[in-house]
Amino acid sequence: MTLAIATATAARFKLPWLDLGTYDINQCPIGLVDSALISRYQALPLFRRRRTLYLAVSNPGEISALDDIKFNTGLTLELVVVEDDKLASAVKQLVGRQESDALGLACLQEDNVNPDQFDILPDQDSDGVKGDEAPIVSLINKVLGDAIQCGASDIHFEPYETNYRIRFRIDGLLQEVMRLPVKISRRIASRLKILSQMDISEKRKAQDGRTKFRTADDRTVNFRVSNLPTLWGEKVVLRIMDRSSAPMGIASLGMDERQKLIYLEAIKRKQGMILITGPTGSGKTVSLYTGLAILNTAELNISTAEDPVEINLDGINQVSIKHHGGMDFAGALRALLRQDPDVVMVGEIRDRETAEVAVKAAQTGHLVMSTLHTNNAAESLTRLRNLGVPTYNLATSVSLIIAQRLLRLLCNKCKEKVKISEKLLLGEGFTKSQVSGGKFFRPTGCKHCRDGYRGRTGIYEVVPITEALSQLIMAQDSSIALAEAVRRGEFLSLRQSALIKVARGLTSLEEATRVT
Repeated sequence: MTLAIATATAARFKLPWLDLGTYDINQCPIGLVDSALISRYQALPLFRRRRTLYLAVSNPGEISALDDIKFNTGLTLELVVVEDDKLASAVKQLVGRQESDALGLACLQEDNVNPDQFDILPDQDSDGVKGDEAPIVSLINKVLGDAIQCGASDIHFEPYETNYRIRFRIDGLLQEVMRLPVKISRRIASRLKILSQMDISEKRKAQDGRTKFRTADDRTVNFRVSNLPTLWGEKVVLRIMDRSSAPMGIASLGMDERQKLIYLEAIKRKQGMILITGPTGSGKTVSLYTGLAILNTAELNISTAEDPVEINLDGINQVSIKHHGGMDFAGALRALLRQDPDVVMVGEIRDRETAEVAVKAAQTGHLVMSTLHTNNAAESLTRLRNLGVPTYNLATSVSLIIAQRLLRLLCNKCKEKVKISEKLLLGEGFTKSQVSGGKFFRPTGCKHCRDGYRGRTGIYEVVPITEALSQLIMAQDSSIALAEAVRRGEFLSLRQSALIKVARGLTSLEEATRVT
């Protein structure tokens, strides 16, 4: 059964659809359904909530199968449609695991251990949830748990005219994982708003909130929640802020050795401004916090102003911006400067007032770190100038600019070596030494990855403000002239940084071209 057939079947029977490729089979309950029934009817028990068993099937019209499983378990069944090829593989895996773990399951039952304790648990107390809302609570818990296990960065709950779609952003790209009947969209939105402490009665305005969940291994994962009224209902997007999935060491960023040294030298200065630029989702926050983590010692007073605080670090004073309470970036920065700081991090420079305060702080004995939404280092200088920062202050305060992107890494288990003509490689920007000594691969795809890629790494343009660049800033040259000066300084561009990773066999040429 193809994806199209599975989704059509789900629509016909008005049932939710699930991509089994995103589901961790290890979460399936062991021993709840007899192995013979699972194999005979190709029905996969996904999880149990109270007296309801969620069952993955490819043919929901098989009445006899449903009757046998319902009689065998004594539970109410909720069906989920999946593709039959993925179902067959999952059934084989579960049956094998069920048979090998039969002794272990018996021990658990003898010790009165509740298998549900291994599910994701909300920090909020869900006691008192109405009986008809319990399936919604279970569904949301399961979606959030699956997203964390898949390494997703965002979850999108999206209502449309005839269906309700759930998507995960994994390695920078959105992937659909489930379709549900549109009639439950309001109940899902309401539950998410309750969890994130939003006004459940307000359906005409966008709202923001936060929530946190505790996983089975006792990790606390924070979610930033955004609610938006759309044509067909309320869309809710959750940003997963899992500190454990964001390695903070400088070695994990993906910089080359020269770039690391430049960054480390800049953060050890007593004053100056370090700017990290790039679009939303390019890893700027992780790069900033990597520097803060290195500086986080008992000898330094480090303070941040963020909207919102995404990563909690002990030893750093973090302020969350509250626009409605008068605590904007400029106001928070002024307050921080009265707290005897050594290092100040501003989440983003958005306006002239914030830029001016940050520049003055960088000139008066403080190390200031911040972000801008620009494409490269040269455009960052032009952006600050357009915000009204005088060229003299700009030339004497900014010490380092880092532009960055994230690109997907090839899966080491299935990547395939490929031959590419020398003429084509040279035309793409590779050097002759990279062509002769490089190893080039392409994605293929396997059960361990998604479309041949697994994980991401950063590519960087790390540009210290030299005397030559300062003179160009003072002369108010254009971003084109500044970019040319950066190239003459022999600093790697984003494109060159990406091509180096292609030549090393870490990613594909197609991915480098997509990102740069």
